[in-house]
Amino acid sequence: MDFSAINGFFWSDFSVYWLIGSAIAILALGFLGAPYFLWTAVVTGILLGLGAPMPLTIAFVAISLIFIIKPLRTILVSTIVMKVMKALGIIPKISETERTALDAGVVWVEKDLFSGKPNFKDINKRTNYPDLSADEQAFIDNQCEKLCAMADDWEIYENRSLPQEVWDYIKKEKFLGMIIPKEYGGLGFSALGHSAVIQKLTGRSTPLGINVMVPNSLGPAELLAHYGTEDQKKKYLPRLATGEEIPCFALTEPTAGSDAGSLTSYGTLFKGDDGGLYVRLNWNKRWITLAALSTILGLAFRLRDPENLLGKGEDVGITCALIPTDTPGVKIGRRHDPLGVPFYNCPTQGKDVVVSVDQIIGGVDGIGKGWQMLMESLAAGRGISLPSQASASGKMCSLVASSHATIRKQFGVSIGKFEGVEEPLAKIGGYNYMLEATRRYTCGAIDEGIKPPVVTAICKYNTTEMMRELVNHAMDILGGAAISRGPRNTVAHAYIGLPIAITVEGANIMTRTLIIFGQGALRAHPFAYEEVRCLEAGDTKGFDRAFWGHIGHIVNNLFRSIVLSWTRGYLASTPGGPLKRYYQKLSWASASFAIMADIAMGALGGSLKMKEKITGRYADILSHMYLATAVIKRFEAEGRKKEDLPYARYALEHSLHEIQKAFDGIFQNLPVPGLSWLFAGPIKAWSGFNTLGSGVSDRISHEVSKAMQTQGEARDRMHKGVFISEDTKDPVGRLAQTFELVKSAEAIERKVKKAIKAKQLPKKRVSQLLDQALAQSIITQNEYDLIKKAEAARYDAIQVDDFSPEEYFRADRKKAPENNMARPVTALKDSTGEPIPNPDRAEIGQEKVSGSQLDPNQGEEQPAV
Repeated sequence: MDFSAINGFFWSDFSVYWLIGSAIAILALGFLGAPYFLWTAVVTGILLGLGAPMPLTIAFVAISLIFIIKPLRTILVSTIVMKVMKALGIIPKISETERTALDAGVVWVEKDLFSGKPNFKDINKRTNYPDLSADEQAFIDNQCEKLCAMADDWEIYENRSLPQEVWDYIKKEKFLGMIIPKEYGGLGFSALGHSAVIQKLTGRSTPLGINVMVPNSLGPAELLAHYGTEDQKKKYLPRLATGEEIPCFALTEPTAGSDAGSLTSYGTLFKGDDGGLYVRLNWNKRWITLAALSTILGLAFRLRDPENLLGKGEDVGITCALIPTDTPGVKIGRRHDPLGVPFYNCPTQGKDVVVSVDQIIGGVDGIGKGWQMLMESLAAGRGISLPSQASASGKMCSLVASSHATIRKQFGVSIGKFEGVEEPLAKIGGYNYMLEATRRYTCGAIDEGIKPPVVTAICKYNTTEMMRELVNHAMDILGGAAISRGPRNTVAHAYIGLPIAITVEGANIMTRTLIIFGQGALRAHPFAYEEVRCLEAGDTKGFDRAFWGHIGHIVNNLFRSIVLSWTRGYLASTPGGPLKRYYQKLSWASASFAIMADIAMGALGGSLKMKEKITGRYADILSHMYLATAVIKRFEAEGRKKEDLPYARYALEHSLHEIQKAFDGIFQNLPVPGLSWLFAGPIKAWSGFNTLGSGVSDRISHEVSKAMQTQGEARDRMHKGVFISEDTKDPVGRLAQTFELVKSAEAIERKVKKAIKAKQLPKKRVSQLLDQALAQSIITQNEYDLIKKAEAARYDAIQVDDFSPEEYFRADRKKAPENNMARPVTALKDSTGEPIPNPDRAEIGQEKVSGSQLDPNQGEEQPAV
């Protein structure tokens, strides 16, 4: 064959332009995701233009037609691909419990982020950022305010119990029935209303929030409202709403924690003497909140039918039932001690407990559907309760830390002006903004009837981890005031209880490594789960459609990733506005994530889910793309407030940096046969040079810290939704009011300092010159009174609690009356007829202990030694 013509072509001037044009055309086809027939036409034109041999061009067109004509492709190619994939075990095996989890709920915005080409204009238009209804806002402003005022966190911890009047008010105002529909006697709140109540109560006291949160989370009310029979709803829901029935839900066991599919609790179906169907239950559960107080126990167990009474075989599957706790054989009453946080967290056992099948949630139709019920209902805990708790911590830590940083002086300067304090303070502010954005954004989805399991897992893991970090930063900023427990301490109890939120609803390690990307890789991917389903079902046509759609997805995102990386995202089509650059970078991150996810799934196949260090990094990328999307949505929905821009930028820069770190870890460690060197070498080097984000700049950090310490509506808005007492004896109320006084006195202080510079006053501390400044009319009498009041309040606000030996060793401890919020446990007996001992519910009286009241007129505090 004579190639001289081709050689001559390549060296011509025209050839250079043709090759450049061809490269641009191919990049454009890949970037835009053009259909294959268009690829065929363009490549054919390129071959003809290059003067390629006609047989080569004809062969290319002929092969392409096989892929364009779907029936031919299915018969000649897809069937072979299916056989090869099955033989090589490329597709992961999915257990029954995993499949149920994958099928539960729906995908939401995570699918857009997984696609590699999210349309943020469309996302902003179709996603909700809700407000409270009038009824919900009134409940927050009235009942919640009153309940918070009734609850003293220090006394709750000292007495290890909520006061009886607090429990009575909770039941009277139906706090336990927020998720119960109004037609069944509940409040019928939206997810956002429910979340707002939990946020407010938790900001006041963690035990208060938990005791209201749990009955409104995964448990009898939630399951009955969605899956119960009408008779079950009418019988139980009105009583649950008013606290006549106290619920708990028993799921976790010694050998079944994150692996809840390994339940050993079992029930045996049998026919009674009356001809009715009954279940004999045996269980051993632990870490069950409110169990010792409960009157109705929700139970997850595996149901056996040895006589095949239902005609479904012996193992019917995981089932949920309601067990009255006065049923013979039920054991409750003992308690765990979760880090000293005084809420009821308990073990429970059952021995040969017999109940009718009518107690199964959903009746006979609900048999074997328990795992599906649980997976579909987990959104309440993962998407509402724990993010609300984290957001409450964010707002309280922001308020407390910024107030303390302003009030507390060292070397004559508020410590909030030191850059060493600015850095952690700004992180609290940025996290606080992101937490509230995530809370409301996710509640918006749930209120639209969407329960996205991947998104709620993202929320649970990331919000509780952010809470852990920001509370630790608040502890550092408050220093000695944070480690001295007492009525004045505002953060110690939040710090003590941190690991509890990290652990419940699935340990965070498992949530990150197994659920977010483990489920997300199949559930949120546009084609992967459909491929698995069709392969298992032997659906050739469906597999053909999913597999070749997947190939097109890979090609499209490969080109998008390359082009957006080369152009640093500037070619991404995004909405305008102050955050336009972040839209572009998120589009770039999404394209890179999509192609790298496909590379991991292709290279590792079914073994990917065991590579938890790798899946954890993918989870971090998906998580921070979602968190950043929530931040952008908040900023847009709240009117692009200029004063909020530093907070939004802080949160977005943080997320981009976390995404970059995760990508670098993937490039360094992803085991791709024959190509690991490429990712760990050139690609990682390019990524390090061409970063998505290098972290929050000092400038943005300074802007956030300054905003947090600036008096006004913008700062107050960052703390909206938590209880702030007007009583200066309240620790948070004291700090809040002292902050206002100190800020109001700053202008007066500046006048005195100006007089010092002008040599009208000697060089001394401002507090030592006030009388002289007044005498020389540098300040007025009103100004003098205000700054003296501010200094006295400042001095009082920095005091910490101390105790006499008698108070410290609590020689006055005594048993208090039994908490009678539920049926007395003394009335219960086990299956042998033996009485069950009373649980230890001692309420220990203790008068509030104040900090040392020193004379504020002794002078300004000296630097600590």
